[in-house]
Parts: sequence; structure tokens; C-alpha cells
Amino acid sequence: MRQNDKITCILEDRERRDRKTLCRATNDFQQSFQRPETRREFDLSDPLSLKKALPARQSDNDIRNTISGMQKFMGEDLNFRERKKFQEEQNREWSLQQQREWERARAHQKCAEDLYLQMKLKFDETARHLQMLESNARRAVCAAVKEFNRNQAIESQERKKQEKKQEEEDNLAEISSLLHGDLLSENPQRAASSFGPHRVIPGRWKGMSREQLEQVHLTQKQQVLEKLRLQEEECQRDMDWDQRRIQKAREDLMYERQMQRHQRDLRRALDSSNRSLARQQCLQKKHMDEVSTNQLTGDYFTQFNTSSR
Repeated sequence: MRQNDKITCILEDRERRDRKTLCRATNDFQQSFQRPETRREFDLSDPLSLKKALPARQSDNDIRNTISGMQKFMGEDLNFRERKKFQEEQNREWSLQQQREWERARAHQKCAEDLYLQMKLKFDETARHLQMLESNARRAVCAAVKEFNRNQAIESQERKKQEKKQEEEDNLAEISSLLHGDLLSENPQRAASSFGPHRVIPGRWKGMSREQLEQVHLTQKQQVLEKLRLQEEECQRDMDWDQRRIQKAREDLMYERQMQRHQRDLRRALDSSNRSLARQQCLQKKHMDEVSTNQLTGDYFTQFNTSSR
């Protein structure tokens, strides 16, 4: 047991020394040939990458500052202070220039307003003078129109008096003419036309005489009687046509029933013929079946006898 323990201790010491030697050799190899800076992805985990890397922008005209890099925006150039100072100076100059232009515009506006006021006063004076002239002219026109209307009214009254007097004279003449004329006297000869004795002048005709009225009434009665006669004939004709249609319908119905009976007889005869033919076919089939059965039986016995021999 002691010998075995001693051997075990010696082997453990040797294994520990071998492991230490292997670890030292591995470390030396890694330090010599597998250093971190020689790795392909070392730049992703290099702790000094920020110190080694170049700044994002070295100047405003750096070719690395592409649009997708978003390293330079409006107002973020390196000359920001100088540019801002220049812009402030430029803004001050613009403000002074705008102030001078505003003062100049105010002066021009004031001059224009003074000129407009002067022109307005002048126009008002001219308008007042024209209004005075217009009032005088309107007054004169009104006086002339009033005088003209007075003269026209006097002339109109005189003319109306003359027209009324002339109208009264014309009315008296017309009344006298109508009283002694053929229109109110109803002379039938005045209505006679030159185209024939049966024609009259509509403007002068005063109506039919008693004989003419009796003739018209007689003609109307004859027309009424003739119309009644025609109506009776038409009713009789309609009744005759109705009777003919009824007779024709009866004849058609009788003919249709006769045709139905004839078709029924034909169908019965055809059914009877079909039944007889079917019965004959059944008998013929039965006979043929018996003949074929007898033939098969005879053939079987013949074959049997031949095989027995």
C-alpha cells in the first residue's frame, strides 16, 4: 500500500508538471502566434478602437462625409462662429436698409396723401360748382317742362271737346241709319246670296222662317226613324250571327266527341291487337324454349352413349 501510494503521488506530480508545461507552451504559442490583434474580427472588439480611429469629420470638404453618413447638416460647419458673426452683421445691415426704405416709403406715402388731399379738395370744389350748374339747369328745365305741360293740357282739353262733339254727331248719325236700315227692319231679301237661292249671307241672315223650321223638324223625325230602323236591322243581324256561332259551336262539339269516340275505338282495337301479338310471341318463345331443351337433351344423351361405347 505504501509502495502504491508513493507511485500514485509520483504519477500525480508528473501529471501536474506535464499539465503546467502544456499550459505554459500553449500560452507561449498564443502569445507568439495567436495574439488578439492578429484576429480577423479584432477591430470589432478592440478597446483602443476609438483612439485609433479618425474623427468623423476632419474638414467641411472631407470626401468621407457622404449623404448616407449624416455627419454634416445645415448650420454645423466648422466655420460656424465666423459664419454666425457674418450673418449677424449682414442682418444688421439688412435691418438698417429696411429701416431706411421704410422711412423713405413713409415719406413717399405722406407726399402721396398730401397730393391726394389736394386733388380731393379740388375735385370737391369742381363737383360743387357742377352741382350748382346742374341745379340751375334742372330748375330751368322744370320750368320749361311745366309750361309745356300746361300748353299740352289746354290743347288736350280742346281736342277732347272736339272729339266728344264729333263722337256725339257720329252716334246720332249711326242711330238714325240703323233705325231706317235693313239690319233692324229684318228684311229677308238682304240675306239672299248671289250664289244661289239656297245660300245666305251670314252677316245679314236673321234666322229661318216658319216653313223652313217645319221642314227641318220633319227631316229630323225622318232621320230618327231611319236610325231606329237601322238599329233594329243591326240587332237582328247580330242575333242571326249569334245563332250561327252557337250552331257552329255545337257542330264543332259534336264532331270533336265523334272524333274522341273514334280514337277510343281505334285505341281499343290497337290494344287488343297488341295483346294478341304478345300472346302469340309468348307461345312462340315457349315453343322455341321447349325445342331447344329437347335438342340439348338429345345431344347430351348422344354424347353419353358415345362415351359409353
